[in-house]
Amino acid sequence: MRVLAFEDGADIALLLARGGVEMHGMDFIQHWNTEDYLARIQAFAPSILLLDHYIPPTRGIDLLRGLNEAVKEGVISRPETIVAMSSMAAANAKMLEDGADHGIIKSEVASLALWPRRHS
Repeated sequence: MRVLAFEDGADIALLLARGGVEMHGMDFIQHWNTEDYLARIQAFAPSILLLDHYIPPTRGIDLLRGLNEAVKEGVISRPETIVAMSSMAAANAKMLEDGADHGIIKSEVASLALWPRRHS
């Protein structure tokens, strides 16, 4: 599983690990800004893309729209799963309207069923 997160405030790997997600064997990268986002997505080729809504310099929703356009033009492949993970439900709803597969409050991102779970 290859996971790419664009989040400027919270340590997403820590949120996932604390939430019981098995991180061993997961290729995980977090970018703390959205500079050159298409090149970063293309270079890493994530299966899961996590997007914060309020992140500089390009907001998550605008990143999603740019990604959708690049996919439509055949410039880049769409990640299998795109997760909108703002701390505001309304922002997640907007990204769902623009093609995100899941929308969840950021602090609850580890609760999504798509993650492998640690075994006790």
